[in-house]
Formats: sequence, structure tokens, C-alpha cells
Amino acid sequence: MNASAELLKELRIDRRTPPPPTPGSRRWLWIVIAVVVLLGAAAAAWTLRPQALEVQTAPAVALGEAGGSASVLDASGYVVARRMATVSAKITGKVREVMIEEGMRVEEGQVMATLDPIDAGAQRDLYASQVQAARSQVAGLQAQLTQADAEATRLQALVGQQLVSRSQFDQAVAQRDSLRAQLDTARRNVQVAGNQLAIADLGVDNNIVRAPFSGVVTAKAAQPGEIVSPLSAGGGFTRTGIGTIVDMESLEIEVEVGEAFIGRVQPKMPVEATLNAYPDWKIPAEVIAIVPTADRGKATVKVRVAIKNRDPRIVPEMGVRVSFLEQAKADAPQKPQGVRVPANAVVEREGGSVVFVLVDDAVQQRSVKPGLALNADRQLLQGIRPGELVVTSPPDTLRDGSKVKVKP
Repeated sequence: MNASAELLKELRIDRRTPPPPTPGSRRWLWIVIAVVVLLGAAAAAWTLRPQALEVQTAPAVALGEAGGSASVLDASGYVVARRMATVSAKITGKVREVMIEEGMRVEEGQVMATLDPIDAGAQRDLYASQVQAARSQVAGLQAQLTQADAEATRLQALVGQQLVSRSQFDQAVAQRDSLRAQLDTARRNVQVAGNQLAIADLGVDNNIVRAPFSGVVTAKAAQPGEIVSPLSAGGGFTRTGIGTIVDMESLEIEVEVGEAFIGRVQPKMPVEATLNAYPDWKIPAEVIAIVPTADRGKATVKVRVAIKNRDPRIVPEMGVRVSFLEQAKADAPQKPQGVRVPANAVVEREGGSVVFVLVDDAVQQRSVKPGLALNADRQLLQGIRPGELVVTSPPDTLRDGSKVKVKP
């Protein structure tokens, strides 16, 4: 019995001793530890991340456009040049060299092209030879006249002494007078030959095409090897011009105003012009004259308008709209341009004036051009658009792209 009891005790389970760990339980233990470590690292990163700076903002307010002029009439037209020329040669000839390109500026008298001067050069050489021959003839007649004059003087003395006959003396005098007349004719021939040589020089010079005035080349019409002529050839391949130049200082605006409204336009009336290519650019102008004739077909009257401010952007044949302004309002003082922001919104960064603009939840650093001081505000001429929010009193740690939080 005792042995059986001992055997039963050995079969009893001791619940106070923990069971040995299995391989699966160890794996889950490491997974739990890794999750705990990752959560701790994420919490630390969240705690150490840079916090959004709290800033205050203010809107940029537009100061108003320039001028308070009221338009009494609007019209459309084009920019035209009062001084424009298509330059051609005076003679018909073959182009040897073209020295211009579109957009090139030329001065008055500058060579634009040259023609082949073979014919004109040969003609000039012929007249130059005739001048030399006429001068040689004058020299020969001058020598003969000197001898005849001396002979007549000597015979005159002998006639007084009755050593020679009177007829011999008269013959010598006639010979002298004849040579004197021939010498005068020869001298005139020299003058004629010189005039012919001058004409030949003009013929040679006609092979050089020069700019009649200073301007800008707007078209190049001929190439080397082509035939040019001042007259239209009625077809074929003959050119009538070398190029077109425009005097940019003579640009003005031509508009056509309806007959029913021409009474509103007066000479010297102020005008505001706007080019179709630059709709935001207002150009001051003034009425030059009202052309005293009407177009029967369109029932319009042409008006010439002077451009006060010259600018390279204004070129011929540009479309333009003009507004004829009231004189009293046109003379009113201009309002300031740009926008106004709080003065403390403009700070210095890297030697320049900048403003931080709120874009979503971050700021954007922009370079600006400050203008006038307007009490507690500041005028900005460029860099900021009306309605944008700018950061006031930005801290030194604020940078381009920094996250911010707007204070209420």
C-alpha cells in the first residue's frame, strides 16, 4: 500500500512551478518588445519635432491706380511712323553687297548696299582721259601762242624801221589772234571734260546706296546678285528696293473717330494710350491734330496722337487703344502706386528688403521694392499683390518655407 501511495504522489501535478517556455512564446515576446521600442521612438520624435511658429498677419492694401481722369471717348488705331522710307538705288544695276539686317540701326549717310560699278567705272575712266587730253592741248596751244606773240612783237619793230613789209606783220598778228582763240576753246573743252568727269563720278556714286536719315531697318528686300531698279519692272525678278528704314523718333498714333463723336476731340487734348501687346501699360499722349477730312465709306475722321514717352517696346503697326481724357481731370495729381503694408512687415535679409507672405500653412520670402513711408505703413512698389497676407514683425528664426500658425 505504501508503495502505491508513493507512486500516486509522483503522478500529482505541481501547479506552483511555471511550465517551461515554448519557442512560439519567445517569438511573441520579442515582437511585443519591438513594438514598445518603436512607439517610444515615435513619441520621442513627436516631442522633439519643430513646432510651428505663431505669427500675426495683415493684408496688403492697394493704393489705387495713377490718375483720376475720366475718359470722354475711346477709340482704336495703330502706331505709325511719320518718317519711313524704302531705300533704293538711283540706277538699275546688280547688287554686289548688302550691309544691313533687320533690326539694325543706321545713321544718316551710312552705306546700306553697293552695286556692281563696272559700267560706271569705265565711263569715268573715259572722261578722265578726255580731261587729260584737253589739258595737253591747252599746253600745246599756250606754247604756240607765246611764240606767235613774240614773232608779232618783233615784226612790229621791223615794220617801223621799214625792214619788212606790212603784210608780213599783219599775217603774224592774225596767226597770234587765231592761236589765242584756239587756246580759249581748248580751255573751255577742259572745263567741259571736267564737268563730264564730275557726272561720271556721280554715276559711280549712284552705285552706292546710303541711308537718307537715321533710323532702324525693318525690312531687307535685296540680296547680292539680284538686279535692282528704281522703277517697277512690271514683273520678273527685278527688285525695287534695298530695304526699309523707320525713324523711331517719328512714331505716333493714328486713330479713326466716328463723325458723331469727333466734336469731343480737341487739339492738345490729353490722351491715355494702351498697346494691345502691353494691356497694363498706360502711355501718356496728346492730340496733335484732327485731319480736316472724313472717310465717306466708314464715316470716320482721322486723328493724330503724339506719344510723350519714347520706349523701345513701341514699334510701328502695333494695335493700340486710346482714351481721350478730360483736361481738368487729366491735370489732377497722380495717386501713389503699389500696395501698403505695415511698416514692421518689411525686414532686411541678406542685404535686401523682404516680406514674408502667408501661403497655406507656410511662409514665402519675397524681395520687395519699398517706397514711401505712410505713417505706420510702408509703400511697396513691387513684389506684393493686393489682398495677400504678410507676416508682421517676423522673428529672426523665420525662413522661407517655415511652417507657421496664425495667431487669432
